Amino acid sequence: MSFERYQQLVTELCNTTELGDPTVVLETKTLEVEGFTVLLDHFEDDADAMYMQFDYGIVTAGRTLRIFRMMLESNLLVYAQDQAQLGVNPDTGGVLLILRVPMGEDITGTWFADTLVHYAEHGRYWRDNMSNSIDDMFEGIASGEYAWLRA
Repeated sequence: MSFERYQQLVTELCNTTELGDPTVVLETKTLEVEGFTVLLDHFEDDADAMYMQFDYGIVTAGRTLRIFRMMLESNLLVYAQDQAQLGVNPDTGGVLLILRVPMGEDITGTWFADTLVHYAEHGRYWRDNMSNSIDDMFEGIASGEYAWLRA
């Protein structure tokens, strides 16, 4: 696998979703999926994989510690199986989901598009239920019963 495979997958994604010219995506390494900024990248020291980084937005003030706890629990219980991790952008305080995707032959532009939509749904859930919810709703979600954890 190589950078050429990465370019091929990005091109297939652009053709599948009709995003337009894949050279723009390859140059900027950026997409917008359902309102979320997604960075795409490939690194020589992990030539068999590509990386996607979703920006899920900034955590509402006063909830940071609880959100961090939920992110840790999600990493252990939900995302570990997908080679994904939730984290925090140290510059902005925004919630990030970083996904490592092995670039095997079973990965296609269609699979890639479906994966982007899948994790955009996760982002909507985080944004709507964790970051932007009213205090009463947030307290119910963060009660410790872990009903908010969904794969």
